[in-house]
Parts: sequence; C-alpha cells; structure tokens
Amino acid sequence: ETGVGKGVMARYIHTIGPNPKGPYFELNCAAIPENLIESELFGYEKGAFTGAANRKAGLLELANGGTLLLDEINSTRLDVQAKLLHFLQNQTLVRVGGQKAIQVNVRLLFATNQPLKNLVEQGLFREDLYYRINVFPINIPPLRERCKDITPLAESFIHTYSKRFNKPIHGVSPKVLKALSHYDWPGNIRELENIMQRSVVLSKSDTIELSHLPVELHQYKV
Repeated sequence: ETGVGKGVMARYIHTIGPNPKGPYFELNCAAIPENLIESELFGYEKGAFTGAANRKAGLLELANGGTLLLDEINSTRLDVQAKLLHFLQNQTLVRVGGQKAIQVNVRLLFATNQPLKNLVEQGLFREDLYYRINVFPINIPPLRERCKDITPLAESFIHTYSKRFNKPIHGVSPKVLKALSHYDWPGNIRELENIMQRSVVLSKSDTIELSHLPVELHQYKV
C-alpha cells in the first residue's frame, strides 16, 4: 500500500489510542538521505557535525507521549536498525553527538513496502529487530480490493481540500461514485487523494461531477 494508506491507518490507531491528543508524526525513511536518517530520528547536539549550529530534537523525542509512523522501514541502514532496536528495548535515546540518555514514551508504528522476512533472509534487515516489531502485523490490501473504502475516503479528501481551498463542496454525483468504484486504482490511496484534490480545484459548484475527474475514469460512468 502507499504511504497515504498507511498514514490513514496509523492516524486511526493514534486516534483510538490512550492519548489521541498527543503528538503524531510520520517519517518516510526512504525519502531521507541515508546520512541524515539517524539525526532525523534521534536528534543531534550542537557541533555534532558540520552544520549542526544548534541542538535539535529528533522525531522520536518530539513524538514523546504520542505516535510516530516510520514508513518504508525496510530502507534503513543496518546500523540505524540497531539503534532503533536499542531504543525499543530501553525507551531511551541519545542524540547524535550527545552522551545523556533521554527517556521517551512513544508508540512506534512501522510500515514496509517489501516483505521484511525476505529481507531478513537476504541479510538486509536485522532479524532481532524484525521479531521485535512484528508484534501486531496489519496487512493493508490495495485499494482495488477495498471497494467499500473508496466512497468514505473520497468524501474525507473532499472535505479536507474544500476547507483548504475554501470551496463549499458537499458531495459527489452518482456517476462519480460509480466511476470511482469501478476504477482499478494502480496508484492506490495516493492516487485517489490526488484526484479528489484536482476535482475540488476544478469544481465550480457544491458537487463533484464526472467532468472534474481525469479522462481515464470517464469510461466507468455507466
């Protein structure tokens, strides 16, 4: 599943958790350069490396009392995996360039776009970390296999972007719903979100119409 789909699930887990008003963060590990992922997660002290002019808290520290989603955890280096394992076992971290152990209470959610077990067998993912995080696995099928989710997701995205762009859009036409439910969604939830954002931008009324959708969806109108 795409990052957006995982994010939706992670936010839901955070919302129904014991501290829904706590901080919530997401990090796509594949989007961060390898040499920066450690400082992004654990933070750093002033002077820890060239350019570190001030102390900076990492996402693990910022998410204290809340939830942090680490997407594409499969892309992290083995040494970063080792530090994550140590954090999970002790709930303490040390900023890059620091010496003081900092106690942190954060719910960590991990997502991957590759089977971690296969990566463990290839020596690309730490086996001990795999078993440490594989406590409650949740498989998120592609959107085309979750037709019942399409309408509420579309309505949620419309609500989000109509508020962002200050447009009074309240729903979608029946033809749009039919097109959305029959489309194959190769881009999963990210594609659905992008299409709903585009539709809100194009709409000049209070309803999303078929004409606001990309042409590839028009064939599913009947």
